[in-house]
Order: sequence, then structure tokens, then C-alpha cells
Amino acid sequence: QVQLVESGGGLVKSGGSLTLSCAASGPTFTNYHMGWFRQPPGQDHEFVAAVSDSGSKTYYADSVKGRFTISRDNAKSTMYLQMNSLKPEDTAVYYCRPVAGDPKQGYDPVGSWGQGTRVTVSS
Repeated sequence: QVQLVESGGGLVKSGGSLTLSCAASGPTFTNYHMGWFRQPPGQDHEFVAAVSDSGSKTYYADSVKGRFTISRDNAKSTMYLQMNSLKPEDTAVYYCRPVAGDPKQGYDPVGSWGQGTRVTVSS
């Protein structure tokens, strides 16, 4: 089973940018479609973005479309989330997970949540 570690979170002002990383260990990273999820304070986890196993297809929640970019480097077993034009409502703990689903049905995380990386956007 692939092991994942999120990093890159921090405190940023509204309108700023951050890039999150998700480092995978194990030989099976390229077998998985991958996704980012987030948990805002006091709320449930929500889908943010997904990328296909090859990296050729990407999907976004409406709330981040046009501001966030998901990508992956299979040679480095790492996935990224470039976040631009950040808003206070983007404040959350961000998690990466393998995903199951499709653009019509939506995407669900596979496996257990890790520690995540906290993003705080000040107004």
C-alpha cells in the first residue's frame, strides 16, 4: 500500500499562493489516480482536485477551479497542488489520497487520512 506524506502548508495572506506536495513511498504510486481533499475547521472533508494515474487528466471542485492546479511527477512519486488567489475560505487541513470515482459520480478517497498539511489564509 502506498504511503503518503503531505507538506507545504503555512500561513498566507488573502490573494497569496502556496504549493503543496504529496510524497509517496512504495512502488505502486503510478497505479493510482490521486486526489487532494481538505477539511475546513469544524467541517467534514471535501474534495478539492484529482489527477489521473498518468497525469493527463485533471478534475477540480467548482470552488477552486481556475485558482488551483493539480499535477504529479511519477518519476519522483510526488503530487502537487499549486494554489493561487487564496481566499480565507480555503483555510483547511489538506490531505492527499488515492481516489476512486469519475467526473460524473465524483471522487472518494481510498484508505485512511494521514496527518495532512495545514493551510491558513488570513484576510
